[in-house]
Amino acid sequence: MADGQNAPETERVETVWDQNRARGDEASSSGTNGWLGGINRGDWTTFCALAAVALAIGIVNALSGAQDAAWRGDSSDIGRRLFWELTSIIVILLLVPILMLSVQRMRRTMGLTARIGLGVAALLGFSALHIAGMVGLRKLMLWLAGSAYDFRFSQATVLYEFRKDAVTALLIGATLWLIESRRELRKAARTALSMPAAPPEQPSPDLIWLRDGTSRVRVAPRDILWVTSAGNYIEYSLADGTQHLIRGTLAATESELARFAIVRVHRTRLANLDRVSGVDFKPSGDFELRFDTGKTLGGSRRYRPAVASLGDRNAPA
Repeated sequence: MADGQNAPETERVETVWDQNRARGDEASSSGTNGWLGGINRGDWTTFCALAAVALAIGIVNALSGAQDAAWRGDSSDIGRRLFWELTSIIVILLLVPILMLSVQRMRRTMGLTARIGLGVAALLGFSALHIAGMVGLRKLMLWLAGSAYDFRFSQATVLYEFRKDAVTALLIGATLWLIESRRELRKAARTALSMPAAPPEQPSPDLIWLRDGTSRVRVAPRDILWVTSAGNYIEYSLADGTQHLIRGTLAATESELARFAIVRVHRTRLANLDRVSGVDFKPSGDFELRFDTGKTLGGSRRYRPAVASLGDRNAPA
């Protein structure tokens, strides 16, 4: 502040048993229309707090600079130093609403690239307006006092001022971002508390929710053909050809799906016996399941007892 299998693309989701979707409203960002119309009472409170902090910092910087100059044997001239600091601070405070609206716009914008673009544009605009406003204000006030101000415009001077402006804008912008996040969380909490409690419902025993946090896919066990292990994930293969990749273990999924006649037929596979239309036992003891969709899945002889009732029990072992 101083001078200067041809299956559709697999989804990654998590499994949760059928239950009510939590109700809630997405918090809306404050300040969406126009210039001053986009700044509410909370924004003005924030602005006043920033102004108080900025003024305090400016005064401390001026007094510290004067003290340092006195120690070096130079002219302390506290009044001049306060003038440089306060003219810079006044312009910065006038530009704070721009940073407020920029932060609000960035929070409503999806995509990292778009947010970075908005941030860069806001930073460049803030610095350009600060330099121009600071120089203009100093020239005007010194002209009224019968003096003059020479900014000594050059690339080095502009870069020097821009570096300080970048730090100032980032600090103010980060503070505004955190304040806005806290405001939205409090608004969401108030909204949740004001909503009438929904009567509890028993989860349906015949449906499965595949969930990725905010969105869910409801699946009927009947639609599952098989489930396979894929490292730290398991993959659901459905009758319509879609697949869902979720984080979990096959052992945990086996215990959850056993009541739907979805059983282990291989070390890495579970199969829905209700969808099996035929089974072919091989001389090795392994077997192949045929589903009513025409698809097939291999099984291991270790798990042959689980499907023995589906085929010829007298098949060779």
